Amino acid sequence: MKQRCQWVPKGDPVYEKYHDEEWGVRTYDDRRLFEFLVLESAQAGLSWSTILKKRSGYREAFAHFDPEKVARFTRREREKLLKNPAIVRHRQKIDATIKNAQLFLEVQKEYGSFSNYLAQFINPYHDTKKKRTFADIPLFTEQAESLAKDLKNRGFKFFGPLIGYAYMQAIGMVNDHTTDCFRYAEVEKINSLSEEERLKKILV
Repeated sequence: MKQRCQWVPKGDPVYEKYHDEEWGVRTYDDRRLFEFLVLESAQAGLSWSTILKKRSGYREAFAHFDPEKVARFTRREREKLLKNPAIVRHRQKIDATIKNAQLFLEVQKEYGSFSNYLAQFINPYHDTKKKRTFADIPLFTEQAESLAKDLKNRGFKFFGPLIGYAYMQAIGMVNDHTTDCFRYAEVEKINSLSEEERLKKILV
């Protein structure tokens, strides 16, 4: 039986698949980065399990996480989203997602990509080897605080330090798999590759 991180509910296939295939793997793709921005912001005050179960609903409701399309959502589309049981029907979060999409595009224009923007918040000296147990993993870090503060100054909503760090964990800005988890070494190896090196391996 595979040893997973403590936070993964045993016997939950959705959670296990997410943990085993996605969590902690560095992504440079802006569409994926926007997806997790939407999902993590939607999680505020809720469990991640709730969001994972509604993930496909969010994908359909928010134009397959295309920020350009979401940024153009009209009032009519907002009202339609409030009646959609496949997502969290929270007016402020829905409005924030649309506004965040508009701001996401502004960041892309400024930095060339959202991935380029995030690079400034990665700690090159982050030592995940010290995180041997779940208790060793922080709720947030200085980098997460800086990211949340900068996004708040830009107008992003539902993205404080806790959500910021959860976002960084999800997209692989840190590898917070505990060292007894089977994915720890795998993710370390994957994340050691550059974006170009990873693409070459996929194409071979």
